[in-house]
Amino acid sequence: MRFDILTLFPGIFDSPLRESLLKKAIDRGIIDVNFHNIRDYAGGRHRITDDTPFGGGGGMVMKVEPVARALDALDAVDGLSTTILLSPQGTPFTQKRAEELARHTRIVLVCGRYEGVDERIRRHLIDSEISIGDFVLSGGELPALIVIDAVSRLVPGYVGNSDSVETDSFTTGLLEGPHYTRPREFRGWMVPGVLLSGHEKRITEWRHRESLRRTVTRRPDLLERASLSDDDRALLRAIMAEEAEHTA
Repeated sequence: MRFDILTLFPGIFDSPLRESLLKKAIDRGIIDVNFHNIRDYAGGRHRITDDTPFGGGGGMVMKVEPVARALDALDAVDGLSTTILLSPQGTPFTQKRAEELARHTRIVLVCGRYEGVDERIRRHLIDSEISIGDFVLSGGELPALIVIDAVSRLVPGYVGNSDSVETDSFTTGLLEGPHYTRPREFRGWMVPGVLLSGHEKRITEWRHRESLRRTVTRRPDLLERASLSDDDRALLRAIMAEEAEHTA
């Protein structure tokens, strides 16, 4: 998997890509991350990449020409795969979207800055826009890192145990249930006995039940899109009755 990042601040990526699984994946050639400074494609002695908006208003707008030249340069050398603008106006980034992107062999991420980008960038130069949430950041660099991390985890060989990816929150449409490790007891807080039983079927059933419980109590909106069996719906009714008793 190859990522090409168009940014005005490539240094923002230095530390995250030199730590943990991302570093290991880069070192092993599982993912390849390349940076292209948009300022290098700006014209004039001062390499200006922003200008005041037509019609007035506050803030500055990222110019279309440097971004177009950068994308043209990438296209001329290697061709383009899918090109994405990181923007608060984009569609929400979800696990499903990460899975879709993981099917590509190359992704180009354009990091917006300033008040916004010239509309001609989004209309003519990119394939789609992604937002990581309903809030505004200083630029698209941190969202780009999130996209890289989420997509890379789905690339074969990135995670040592592929089962951990398959049971991630949102992958099944539900939140993951709770996890425990040693010690069995800490400050009087005990690990649930079923996890110590060695009974695989009971453990699986408990984990699924707690996954349903966590989803209905924290993110009930996810249940509208989750694939639920009749047994799941019966479990949910029982869980909701239990929770109602606890809060009564």
